[in-house]
Amino acid sequence: MKRYSKKENSWVFYDWASSAFTIIITTAVFPLYYKAQATNQGISGATSTAYLGYTIATFTFILALLGPILGAIADYKGFKKKFFLSFMAFGIFSTTVLIFIPEGEWLLLLIFYTFASLGSTGANIFYDAFLVDVTNDKRMNHVSARGFGFGYIGSTIPFLISIVIILLAQKQIIPISSVTASRIAFAITCLWWATFSIPIIKNVSQVHFIEPELNPIKTSFKRLFHTVQNMKQYKYLSIFLIAYFFYIDGVGTIISMSSAYGDDVGLSSSTILIVLFATQIVAAPFSIVYGKLADIYSAKTMLFIGIIVYIIVCVYGYFLESAVDFWIIAMLVASSQGGIQALSRSYFAKLIPKQQSNEFFGFYNIFGKFASITGPLLLGATAQITGRSNAGILSLILLFVIGMIVLSFVPSDKKLNESM
Repeated sequence: MKRYSKKENSWVFYDWASSAFTIIITTAVFPLYYKAQATNQGISGATSTAYLGYTIATFTFILALLGPILGAIADYKGFKKKFFLSFMAFGIFSTTVLIFIPEGEWLLLLIFYTFASLGSTGANIFYDAFLVDVTNDKRMNHVSARGFGFGYIGSTIPFLISIVIILLAQKQIIPISSVTASRIAFAITCLWWATFSIPIIKNVSQVHFIEPELNPIKTSFKRLFHTVQNMKQYKYLSIFLIAYFFYIDGVGTIISMSSAYGDDVGLSSSTILIVLFATQIVAAPFSIVYGKLADIYSAKTMLFIGIIVYIIVCVYGYFLESAVDFWIIAMLVASSQGGIQALSRSYFAKLIPKQQSNEFFGFYNIFGKFASITGPLLLGATAQITGRSNAGILSLILLFVIGMIVLSFVPSDKKLNESM
């Protein structure tokens, strides 16, 4: 395989940039910081976890509704980059606001967490859609997997710095509070995200597009409606999206709720942070390995393997009792988390019309985001009803099994490559 181009590397590097938000804000530091603030205000662990789940469901619902129409508009020449930059800037700004929210204001934290997540996930719609602009179909598995691999590698640096600051603050080795240490982690996220987004801003542009029309917004709604009406023309794409809806629900729930889940079963925040840091390190090479194995066995086969690993995680997670159990689950997740996301993205990109990549990635987003509503709501409701956060994790198995069954009806991506 020939060397990666400047455009491919610049696109990949945005995963390096935005992954700081994913690990520090979505997965590790913010959930623990929020739960500590909520606990200090007399809110139980199960209830605060439920509120976090409801918050995730809320912003994913908003973005799921906006994704397809914004994507349809962004398919016009010159719009994709503008939308990408706007959402990215909004995400960075909202994350910055988290630094200045007074102690105890847990509801305000959730509100601006919603805004920050809208910016981050919104930017990712257009980032994913840029995949068709930077590479060709035969290189997509490699490039997409490399993006996730670099994302995991890149996330370890700001995450490690944040962990060290937080642990030193907790042990009173440095003269700052744990609250201040967490806020420093939020600031590191913003700086990392903004700084390493420069390559994609400078070097990646929209290649596939639709020529501008007089009323782009009105016409975009018409195109979107026409696409929905004629979705049967894209048989395998529709089947894949249904499969993706189910299995990515489980993946997303485990990612976003892992810290809160570990906290509720009695693990210390320092243990959770160290385990999540190790997860990022292990996930990086496994993401790249998934990309290489996909070229040998097919992306579809590797997606099946990833789903099976997650089913094992759900079963084991129900019986989680100790830090050792949490370590085992984390390493299982690390082995497949990046691979299943990367290969889903590249498989989907091979199915869609390139000039409508934003519109179709909007649908990709709506299926992924509506799926992300179900899992957190289910886990949150079950946690409140039973008083045990791990009681809802077994329900995720059903989602993975359904996803695997539906996925069996789409063709191997190797056959797609041969037909092109």
